[in-house]
Amino acid sequence: MTKITSLCVFCGSKNGADPAHKAAALRLGELMAERCIRLVYGGGSIGLMGVLSDAVLEGGGEVIGVIPEFLKDLEVGSDDVTEQIVTGSMHERKNRMFELSDGFVVLPGGLGTLDETLEIITWKQLQVHAKPVVILNSGGYWAAFEALVKQTIDGGFAHEAVVELYTVVETAEEVFAALEAQPDPKIEVLTSHL
Repeated sequence: MTKITSLCVFCGSKNGADPAHKAAALRLGELMAERCIRLVYGGGSIGLMGVLSDAVLEGGGEVIGVIPEFLKDLEVGSDDVTEQIVTGSMHERKNRMFELSDGFVVLPGGLGTLDETLEIITWKQLQVHAKPVVILNSGGYWAAFEALVKQTIDGGFAHEAVVELYTVVETAEEVFAALEAQPDPKIEVLTSHL
């Protein structure tokens, strides 16, 4: 696997109800800065996005914020990042974040985070990439997602190996070993239904 020098992190523009989410974002940012891993994220200065980017910057790390023009004001786009990339659309934003990253980490978030998570896992299923995807399940937030993926398998809509397209961890400290240990996607996740 390629050495991880740049991580895309998907997360909410709110902190959420459980303080564990904010703590996980803060700790992940600290650990990324310690490891000299550049953060690529959605560019916001509020919520978990703001907590994470501030932690990386305070630790001396680099942060690239990628935000579409129409969301820059709505999500209070951060101008304090190392580099800010403003795109014309959400599609351009997600593609640019993908291009800049060696892997992906998912923290709790809303529908946008869910969209980004499903898309990057689907791209891996379709063999568009083989980059690692790690879901940080702070406060048990992603249990329903795991149940939904299991339902796609049990319902006959997905191969059982789709659960290998990502790794779920409980703490920020576990993220980096999980990134390194994630297997390449099996071809069966793409071809089993053909």
